[in-house]
Amino acid sequence: MEVKPLKIDLNADLGEGGTQDEALLALVTSANVACGGHAGDHQSMLATVKRAKAHHVKVGAHPSYPDRANFGRLSLDMDAEQLFDSLIQQINALGAVCNELGVKLHHVKPHGALYNDAAQDPVLGGILIRAIEAINPNLKLMILAGSPLVGQARRAGLEVIEEAFADRGYLADGTLASRAQPGALIKDTQGVLAQVESIVKQQRVKTLSGEVVSCRATSLCLHGDNPEALEFARAIRASLER
Repeated sequence: MEVKPLKIDLNADLGEGGTQDEALLALVTSANVACGGHAGDHQSMLATVKRAKAHHVKVGAHPSYPDRANFGRLSLDMDAEQLFDSLIQQINALGAVCNELGVKLHHVKPHGALYNDAAQDPVLGGILIRAIEAINPNLKLMILAGSPLVGQARRAGLEVIEEAFADRGYLADGTLASRAQPGALIKDTQGVLAQVESIVKQQRVKTLSGEVVSCRATSLCLHGDNPEALEFARAIRASLER
């Protein structure tokens, strides 16, 4: 029996230096804005939030390990308090821009290696939860659907947005395949649409090894730095509306 389709949010990671941000903001419903850890500065945050406001798009902070050289995609062995302080600084930087423009900061979604690490590691998850609680416990946490951090954050009293990926390959344990692995990035529109349809209609996703795993997501991510991002976004938006 087919599961009743979900109403689903479409989000993108923006403010990372991509050239398609403005066009993407006309198609998505949430934006995760880089806030200095892996990319972004005051001017890029200001420009992105202004555009998001104009398109009535929800704004979230997109903090990462403080590692601009590697775009936040390498795991760092950081002191817990140093990571906590960096997260506070990054989220507050975007929060200040939102306050300046009269926009509500809606959620926090970690970026890159921190996203994958915190989703599985309760120590890192606890640091992220603590940072959100220190800033505003009403901020939602966007994290990988079905990951251990989902339950950890809910037990701490946070509202969680469970996220799936339109353009990334999955492993049998429900985690994302490393970008270095063949098939980790879906590069054709039909492949992306097939994955979106499976997530939305069946609440499951086919893995790189051929297994099908549960994926009960309420938001779909499209990576704004992909060359095909705009093409994918237009196709996904049209498909979801249908």
